Amino acid sequence: DTFGASEGLPAYLTVTAEIPMGKVPERPLRPGEAQKIATGGVLPEGADAVVMVEHTEPSAPGEIAVLRPVSPGENVMQRGEDCRAGEPLLPAGQLVRAQEAALLAHAGVHALDVVRRPRVAIISTGDELVSPEETPGPGQIRESNGQALSALVLRDGGEPHYLGLARDDEREILALLRQGMAYDVILISGGSSVGARDLTARLIDQLGRPGVLVHGVQLKPGKPTILAVCDGVPVVGLPGHPVSAQVVYGLFVAPLLRQVQGLPPEPEFRPTVRARLTKNVASAAGRTDVIRVRLIRKDGEVWAEPVHGKSGLISTLVRADGVLVIPSPREGLLAGETVEVEVLG
Repeated sequence: DTFGASEGLPAYLTVTAEIPMGKVPERPLRPGEAQKIATGGVLPEGADAVVMVEHTEPSAPGEIAVLRPVSPGENVMQRGEDCRAGEPLLPAGQLVRAQEAALLAHAGVHALDVVRRPRVAIISTGDELVSPEETPGPGQIRESNGQALSALVLRDGGEPHYLGLARDDEREILALLRQGMAYDVILISGGSSVGARDLTARLIDQLGRPGVLVHGVQLKPGKPTILAVCDGVPVVGLPGHPVSAQVVYGLFVAPLLRQVQGLPPEPEFRPTVRARLTKNVASAAGRTDVIRVRLIRKDGEVWAEPVHGKSGLISTLVRADGVLVIPSPREGLLAGETVEVEVLG
């Protein structure tokens, strides 16, 4: 009916009905006829295409002029085109995001079996720490790793449980660690001194077999990292410095939580940006360095500017847009070199 239609030579059709939304049309469509239909409406028998209203204009009463042709199937979604009967909607192990939830609801799936969120016990240690609501005295600082790690665990699909703050006391730490054995994963942060690190590792070893697997990694920041499995419960000892703790979380804990949920340890794609380095960055051979950077746009290019600061300076995390990793064989990066920056979420 619309073959060859144009603004100079429109195709004229008689409008015979308006299809109510959510109703099945009662009247079939015959040659030379059209019916008004809203987006999502059901086509009447005899119709095979929809012309958009902006490509029409009123003509005589009860008649429209079509200003461009439409092909069979144009602006029409066929039954079964989105999902076919008998085909799986989602594969096992698929993360249910907003889009998956919409698909399930559209298909009438209102309940499904899912993997339980991993329950993560979070423990902070240190004689110098006080809770965030307290006013620190001389030599004291407010504890922040508990809040930061809880937010990261929640972001990565886990269920955080902050068990509390322990002094550098064997009985206090061991009591919280044993309490943590009722959970799926234990994260314990603190113990910046050599003696405190050794104490934490020794207490973790008392929780079950095989115990501590790794005590110290060639990583900056994050060298005093502890990795353990105690009677089937993964335990990660993170440095007390906030920046180090979050770097170690990203490298070791985030992949662990994905694996516990039945997902691949690493996502197939990460949000990354290619940028040029603004200045030289030194690194020691044999050690992996994680460098915080701020992204800036200059002369039409994206540049990565290192955000320098000690591992206890939380403000460096806030100022950074992302991180770049210098692998252990490299002895630094040169200004102007193109690097891949992982954007922080």
